[in-house]
Amino acid sequence: MKPHHPSSPGLLSSFSRRDFLRTSALSGAALALGSSLRGQATEEKPIPAIAAGVKLRSRDNDTTKLPGAQRLSVAALQQWEAMKFGMFIHFGMSTFVSAELPSGSDPSTTYAPDRLDVDQWISIARDTGMKYAVLTTKHVAGHCLWPTRLNDYHVGTSGNKTDVVGAFVKSCEQRGVKPGFYYCSWDNHNRFGSLSPNVAPLPLHRNAVPNGRSSAFVTQQYLDFHWAQITELMDNYGPVAEWWIDIPHLLPRDFRQRLYQHITARQPNAVILYNHGIGDGSEMNIDRVWPTDLMPIERFLPNSATGHVKWRTVDGAEYYIPGEVCDPIGDDWFYTEHDQPRSDAELLGMYLTSTTRGANLLLDVGPDKHGLIPARYAAALARLRKNLDSLGM
Repeated sequence: MKPHHPSSPGLLSSFSRRDFLRTSALSGAALALGSSLRGQATEEKPIPAIAAGVKLRSRDNDTTKLPGAQRLSVAALQQWEAMKFGMFIHFGMSTFVSAELPSGSDPSTTYAPDRLDVDQWISIARDTGMKYAVLTTKHVAGHCLWPTRLNDYHVGTSGNKTDVVGAFVKSCEQRGVKPGFYYCSWDNHNRFGSLSPNVAPLPLHRNAVPNGRSSAFVTQQYLDFHWAQITELMDNYGPVAEWWIDIPHLLPRDFRQRLYQHITARQPNAVILYNHGIGDGSEMNIDRVWPTDLMPIERFLPNSATGHVKWRTVDGAEYYIPGEVCDPIGDDWFYTEHDQPRSDAELLGMYLTSTTRGANLLLDVGPDKHGLIPARYAAALARLRKNLDSLGM
């Protein structure tokens, strides 16, 4: 993991999003998996797959066995799986302050792309063979890529007033790419008295937190704000294919349940992903992520011994839960100047391994400070498309 360079010394510590996910959401078993995709290849070993309230079925993922207790039918979820490949787009305040986890105190005008071209992003996604795209509408900095009515920390008060969310949805519709919205529950700007995982009087790192758990929390006022922003996105931009809610373990389980029902009542065909965090998808801690339609596999590939196991027993009922691998094209989620794309062989391997092990691949590609996908990333994706075509895929 690369060190983070906080924009406000003394306010942020080296406690990163990855540290928080590891200490609060994963067991030691998942951490023992070995290297991530970016590191050297190592032999993958199966790990214990039992987590609180959840157990895996056998390796057999035969969808004819049960209709399942999940909200969406198996057939509907298989339509989502059939897309196989999507683009994750991390763009926002983090791009301009060169920090994944900004303090949230940077002025809105710091965000100032001078050649913003959302159509370029989606054209590249389409031409790479990606069937859907998921945009970071609001990340840890709290700065919104749409002109929200709920505060003044958004593109409307920034150095470029383009409604990126609106442009994204329109571009997806024009190019036949399904849109999806990422929304982060960790917010360093709109705190309303909450304690964010990396904003505290003392550093919050793994060795300073009792029992490896973060003391971060959110207030009811923040929950009301969270709910209102999700509602505003639904009201203003219509239905999307996927909702990607990050750091959901900050939210009480009853709030997650009510938010899930709120979204699905308005957008019944959408899939909702509450992010479980870094791991190969073998474990699911329902106290932190339930309910969810999808199982995220962040920074890893699906378990080599089982592939992605889709049938899960949750609280005594059987659920069909597809998997989604998410990882950047390079090292970093947001654009950084020196980050290079992975090799052609590694990108091809990520796609083939994810899909053959039963999961979709959501490959993150971060636009730069101009608001463009850099040429080196676009070229790597073009070569990936050529390699997939040569395999008839």
